[in-house]
Amino acid sequence: MNKDLTVGEPQKVLWQFCMPLFGSIIFQQLYNIADSFVVGKFVGENALAAVGNSYEITLIFIAFAFGCNIGCSVVVSRLFGTKIYGEMKTAVYTSLIATGVLCALLMVFGVFGCEKLLHMIHTPEEVFADSMLYLDIYIWGLPFLFFYNVSTGIFSALGDSKTPFYFLAASSLTNVAMDVLFVKTFQMGVSGVAWATFICQGVSCLLAVVVVLKRLKGISVEDRVAVFSWPLLGKIAVVAIPSILQQSFISVGNIVLQSVINGFGPSVMAGYSAAIKLNNLVITSLTTVGNGISNFTSQNIGAEKLERVRQGFRAGWKMVWILCAPLVLLYFLAGRYLLYLFMEDITGTAIDTGVLFLRIVAPFYFVVALKLVADGVLRGAALMGRFMIATFTDLVLRVILAVALAGPMGSTGIWCAWPVGWIIGMILSLIFYCISFRAGGSSAVRTSDKNGK
Repeated sequence: MNKDLTVGEPQKVLWQFCMPLFGSIIFQQLYNIADSFVVGKFVGENALAAVGNSYEITLIFIAFAFGCNIGCSVVVSRLFGTKIYGEMKTAVYTSLIATGVLCALLMVFGVFGCEKLLHMIHTPEEVFADSMLYLDIYIWGLPFLFFYNVSTGIFSALGDSKTPFYFLAASSLTNVAMDVLFVKTFQMGVSGVAWATFICQGVSCLLAVVVVLKRLKGISVEDRVAVFSWPLLGKIAVVAIPSILQQSFISVGNIVLQSVINGFGPSVMAGYSAAIKLNNLVITSLTTVGNGISNFTSQNIGAEKLERVRQGFRAGWKMVWILCAPLVLLYFLAGRYLLYLFMEDITGTAIDTGVLFLRIVAPFYFVVALKLVADGVLRGAALMGRFMIATFTDLVLRVILAVALAGPMGSTGIWCAWPVGWIIGMILSLIFYCISFRAGGSSAVRTSDKNGK
């Protein structure tokens, strides 16, 4: 059901809107966690390392899908907030068409380029074949990834965060069952978890696209709606391209880090693979809450309610810290027991690597959570230059420090780079938020006039 985010008490509105988004991303992360759990338990340490190694490359494609989601979502929510429904429909159709073209180009790149990327990150010979097998299947499922992400962006723009949650809950739970069936019963190895993900994502994508089109059909407009608009594509690109660059830079940084980590051998790779899945569960969940705050911000700027944006930031800050508290305690105190889910050897290098990583980074989830709330407001206001500066500074610092510290400190130095980057990035994001939304909100008003009206 569509929901107007420009009315109601901001804190209550954000909780009602963002919690299904938070639940959705938890289930979405189950795809990757289930893959690692099943191969780690039923195939072996090398298979776990191969899936984790491949995951860093899949993040490149996820970056583009995420950018399409955000670009479409911010523009559509702005038009929904201003109640320009005909143009809003055109923005949706334009997004779907542009996404299809971009996806096709990336599939060509994936087919011919993934093997070279695996060589570039110094993938060990013992995990290379399984890494390549996983990626070969993953590439053919890219249309499902892209169109599902755009569909969820449209749902969020319309104030509906529950429908994507229902789709993801069903498909994620089914994926877990299919992972076990394909790997344990059919003995398909790494290809089993890849095919399970392919099938489940495909079904959820088709259902999401059908429901989106049906939802749009129910919104009445007086004039005939155009199916494509270059000006609207430009507005979408203004938000999408920086978001893609941000996520792509994250992916490139992760690939550099993976290359360094690979030099420590399969056991450290396996420990990192398991721990980073748990870490990404938190970071991606908080990022999704930030995306919800972007939709809240965009709708309210469209409705010229800037004080609600400031109220939304304060409410979002409280919300993410409440969500962080139990996760920080769980990872710091019980991380070892969570890592047991992914591996059989509970006393070796792999498990010790994962535990150390979680204990170093988990206390700083409060820091990155605050940064992601500020980033959500900046992105919702289409202040992408400031958003990119804060994000890129964080990423560059993390990569440089990880590479520099890996020599004298070993793999521990890599893990220590995370908190430093997060702290600097948070400071910059808060400075840019305060500058943009100080009393009067002049920056946000100018951005609204340029991009949303």
